[in-house]
Order: sequence, then structure tokens, then C-alpha cells
Amino acid sequence: MQVEVLNVSGKKTGRSVDLPEEIFGIEPNNHVIYLAVKQFLAAQRQGTHKVKTRLEVKGSSKKLHKQKGTGGSRKGNIRNPLYKGGGTIFGPKPRDYDIKLNRKVKDLAKMSALSHKAKENSIVIVEDLSLEAPKTKVFADVLKALGVADKKTLFVTAGYDENLSLSVRNLSMVKNILLADVNTYDIVNADILILSEGAAKIFTEDTVSEEKE
Repeated sequence: MQVEVLNVSGKKTGRSVDLPEEIFGIEPNNHVIYLAVKQFLAAQRQGTHKVKTRLEVKGSSKKLHKQKGTGGSRKGNIRNPLYKGGGTIFGPKPRDYDIKLNRKVKDLAKMSALSHKAKENSIVIVEDLSLEAPKTKVFADVLKALGVADKKTLFVTAGYDENLSLSVRNLSMVKNILLADVNTYDIVNADILILSEGAAKIFTEDTVSEEKE
């Protein structure tokens, strides 16, 4: 899959990157995408919710009155869940929401998400950016030149650039992420996937190295 490399002005540079069909051209599997997104969102949950049971709330453990002969209902102690300030019945307890997913399933989900973006022509490759200082306006102008300023964008780079990261973080519609940290949720959640030229070439290098092995 040949994709033209654009410069920061949105013009063609004359270069192109051949994105491997084994990653960007497979038949997407929507079910594994669902599983990967479900796992990602579940892992974001802290699971620290907790309520007190009748054993943990403050209050006397003495029976309020004798069982029979009062004409009223039977009562236990003041910590009874039916009383205000009593314990909670079947309330939430701390737990881990993480879901186990095999590595091959996660890889297939990521490739399926990338294939969806390729089929939708939602992948843009831009030459590597180097900013002398953090400038949000400079990066915003690049997005305008690429025609994606009004779209939710995932900008993927090969390595960390502090100036670039600081320039992007004030743009609510853009998320900057390293190629090594890309996940299925971020790909699916974005309208446009922008790859830096360096990040795009890594896909080709990894594919060639796998073929040699």
C-alpha cells in the first residue's frame, strides 16, 4: 500500500512509504477489535469502590429490644442495613477489572483497526517534524495545511520529542503517541491517523526483518 509523504505545508514531497499489506491490508476482524477496546477501557477503571458492611460501621452490637412481647417488629442492632447509618447489603468491594487477552489477539485487533483506517483512506504520512520550541500554533497550522484541523486525530511518532509533545497537548482534538505505545482503542477512537515518516518506515523495516527470519 503506497502512501505519499506530505510536508508540513500539505504538499507532496515526491517520496512515498510502502505500508505492508500484512498489517494494513488484512480483512478486519471486528470482534477482536471489540475485545481489545473492552480490555483497554476496563483497565482504566481503578476498582477502588468500597462501602461498609454492618460489621464495619460504627454502632452498638446490642439488640435494640427483646425478640417478643413488645408488639413491634423484630430488630437486631443499630447497624442493621435497614436503618439509616447502617451497613450496606451487597455493596461494591475493591476489585480488578482487567481482562486477560492473548498477545496474538491484541496484535490482530491492532492490525484490524489499522486496516479499517487504510480502507477508509484515513491514514496520512507527514515528514518528520522538528520544532525549535513548543508552539501550539505552529502545529495547529500544520493540521490546517493537512486538512484535518477539525477532525479527531492520532499523531504517531517514532520517538519522543518534548517540544512536539508540548505543542500538541493543548489541542483537544489531537493525541500524540509513540509508535511503541499505540493501542487499538486510540486507533479506533481517532478519525484520522497521522504517521510521521520515521514511524511509517518502522512498519516496513519490521516486516522485512520478519521475512528474513
